[in-house]
Amino acid sequence: MPNPKVPVNAGIPGSPTTGEPVVYLAVGTLRRSHGIRGDMLLDINTDFPERLKPGTVIYVGDRKQRIKITRRRPHNDGMLLGFEGISNAEQTARYRAETVYVMVEDRPALPEGEYYHHQIIGMQVVGEDGAALGAITEIIETGANDVYVIKNAENREILIPALKQVLLDINLETKMMRVHLLPGLVDNIDSED
Repeated sequence: MPNPKVPVNAGIPGSPTTGEPVVYLAVGTLRRSHGIRGDMLLDINTDFPERLKPGTVIYVGDRKQRIKITRRRPHNDGMLLGFEGISNAEQTARYRAETVYVMVEDRPALPEGEYYHHQIIGMQVVGEDGAALGAITEIIETGANDVYVIKNAENREILIPALKQVLLDINLETKMMRVHLLPGLVDNIDSED
């Protein structure tokens, strides 16, 4: 039985939309320079900040400029990073407020039954009987459990809680999810007419 826990990675700049191929994952935003050696403060938007270590290649901004990390240390809620070829504060100005990406193939592997948001968004969803319910267009994080927003053929939304008793099967290869519909989840949509 899949564990429905899905690490955060959607809703920030660079996150995929339904149907887009995923090449890069946004992991943070460069804020400002720090000190005189060209270090920059990074606001972290990833569940795996430990992967951002010296020697790691990141891609910065909309043009995805390739830069190698040379230094790293924690700083409040973020981290300070130093980069190859950047040795003073003036050289950091062009990177201020830019999104930092990593290649999707460089993402850490997750335990079995856990998924990244970009793997879930766009999946086709069917009920236990195989009836098409629609495609997942959004993931709402509620604290207790995530909620998958499914848009059906009539462009109506169905909200499915990401719970073990609801998610019966998730197939990444076919981009299909089979769910058990709890009473009232779809009946309420039918009664809106």
